[in-house]
Amino acid sequence: MLAHADCAAYHLAKLQVILNKDLSVTAEFSRIARKCERAVVTAYQELRDVGQPDIQAFSACTTLYRIHHPESSMAEARRLVSEWIDHHVVRQDTGATNGCECD
Repeated sequence: MLAHADCAAYHLAKLQVILNKDLSVTAEFSRIARKCERAVVTAYQELRDVGQPDIQAFSACTTLYRIHHPESSMAEARRLVSEWIDHHVVRQDTGATNGCECD
């Protein structure tokens, strides 16, 4: 079993691989306007697709969001990430979401 630091490093490395792709985001998520929201949802879905447990994928995506928005509190990051995952992945809603003010 990986130590917490090793596990976090593994997930960050996995996220870097996902983000360094040629940005050809899967069609269902390409309509998401905010780059950070699209990155979070895509990373979550791809981590789950390769067998990562929900809580580890969520934690990695919260870290990803905070890398993009270091000014965000942990509570705010968790709230937004959970709302985006619920909206786009769980409910598969196509409408706009609340969130950060970036593009």
